[in-house]
Amino acid sequence: MAEKTENQEQKKSGVVKISSGGSADKFWHPRFWDGMTFCAWIKLLNSARWRVAPFRLPMAFIVTCLAFNGSFWAFWQKVLYGRKIRDAKLVGEPIFIVGHWRSGTTLLHEYMMRDERFACSDTYECFAPAHFLVSGPIFRPWVKYLMPNKRPMDNMAAGLDRPQEDEFAICALGMNSPYRDVAFPNGKPIDEKYLTLRDVSDSDRKRWLDSLEYILKALTVAYNKTIVLKSPPHTARVKTIRERFPNAKFVHISRDPYTLFPSTVNLWTKLAKTHGFQNPKGGPELEEKVLRNFEQMYDAFCEDVQEIPQGNFCEVTYDELVAQPVETIEKIYRELGIDGFDERKEEFTRFAATQKSYRKNKFELSPEMKETINKRWKKYFDRYCKTE
Repeated sequence: MAEKTENQEQKKSGVVKISSGGSADKFWHPRFWDGMTFCAWIKLLNSARWRVAPFRLPMAFIVTCLAFNGSFWAFWQKVLYGRKIRDAKLVGEPIFIVGHWRSGTTLLHEYMMRDERFACSDTYECFAPAHFLVSGPIFRPWVKYLMPNKRPMDNMAAGLDRPQEDEFAICALGMNSPYRDVAFPNGKPIDEKYLTLRDVSDSDRKRWLDSLEYILKALTVAYNKTIVLKSPPHTARVKTIRERFPNAKFVHISRDPYTLFPSTVNLWTKLAKTHGFQNPKGGPELEEKVLRNFEQMYDAFCEDVQEIPQGNFCEVTYDELVAQPVETIEKIYRELGIDGFDERKEEFTRFAATQKSYRKNKFELSPEMKETINKRWKKYFDRYCKTE
């Protein structure tokens, strides 16, 4: 009955779910906010004026308790590793995987992690960026048993050691981030201007870059490897990222917009239901947010990408990655000047074999919604959806 009602609501707003995977929410599942320090947690609450729904008060209480624990361990990370992190030198230039939500960034990240020379921010490190170096050895062995085996929005595997979006780490450090909308999905968007960082002050942009650099350096202390990060919001921040890391490399992945739109609506709905402190309303307001953020993201990206020097940028498509994964990874290595592909080709091939049975989500769009997407996202269609 609940599934039927959900589909009826989606159909009214132009999107109907045919089938989708994802884990069922359990009260013991870790939340994105569980590794925050107390100060970062208070900042998150303040961003929505503490509008926690009554049914989520128990979860808020748990996060509050864990925040005191996070502050304790963050103090010791600062004492024991503060200078090492500040003085750390990155191993090679960082690589950023970018692309709109649901475009295949996670799958591409998983492939890149088959190369043992690379490291990334995993789920635990993104949940607890301020203290993972000291708290990880203690809590990882226990928390991993609380994790669902799949992500909330699809059938991709989940786990503490799986690659995760560093945007969650930025948010967990107490920085402004559009991902605060996951915690408080109702009302006006929170920190939407931090998607592109175009309209924030120089001091706020510096603070954001300091947080990103902290994450990269902390990971360098942990792994002493080249860091590969992926976060869809970075698609709109290429210019800002290059202010601090002018020689950073970028891999952009694109996908059919008719798939991106409903899948992104499903993403924000599922994440808000699982990790949010309010019951998400969804509907036309959420759909407008997805349409608007897409436009903001690719207006910025198409402008910024022109300044990336040759050899630091590569573009692939989701269809390429699924149909010819090993060849697509070889293309990335070749265009970014990364050596050693042949020595690791067998590992990429083995991982590709594990993805053949993956079941994708299925959605249906109304003709009216397709027309809206055609008009609003025309630039993307023209650039990435050329027909023969």
